[in-house]
Amino acid sequence: MVQSLNRRSNDGRGAAARRRRRADARRLGILRAAARVFRDRGFAAAGMRDIATAADLSPGNLYHYFRGKDELLFFCQDRALDRLLVALSVARTGRQPLDARLRALARAHVLCLLDGVEGSAAHLEVHALAPRLRARIIAKRDRYERGVRAIVAAGIRRGELRSTDPTVATRAFLGALNWTAHWFRPEGPETPDRVADLIADYAVAGLARLYA
Repeated sequence: MVQSLNRRSNDGRGAAARRRRRADARRLGILRAAARVFRDRGFAAAGMRDIATAADLSPGNLYHYFRGKDELLFFCQDRALDRLLVALSVARTGRQPLDARLRALARAHVLCLLDGVEGSAAHLEVHALAPRLRARIIAKRDRYERGVRAIVAAGIRRGELRSTDPTVATRAFLGALNWTAHWFRPEGPETPDRVADLIADYAVAGLARLYA
């Protein structure tokens, strides 16, 4: 009897885990579809029906997973910032030379922007969110920027980067990375990996110390 109950309990937990995995996979598919629609049409022009069609769902099923465009956009941006904060942590704690760590961070940043879920113009449309959700994204974004600025400032103090204002340097660095999302097209001739390499090289060169 006890063994039978244990088996039923384990079967129940296994079935619940499978349902969660299926639901998570479905949410990821919806996010990918939403990111494509946001990128192609812009947030304001995109409708939930458009997103449902792109995700191969009925509008009613879509609302089962997400309550509206705001929530979809928030999830895209929140996931992007989580990825960026992980890359920042690696850059802070790594033992490679500073320029190599900054290049890896820049490359991760660009790849995140160009990702089919977290990336696209959706990542940049913070102003389109409702105030409550916008405040959460801005707080996380500011935490990321402060972390990058701390790395840059430390490099300037140690003479590893050119002597300049760390705030301006950090914003120029991040600006070069962020602008990629405006012009990159997945159907273009360059792959995301190639673009990330080129942009990372360019952005880090702007911080590098100038030698006579």
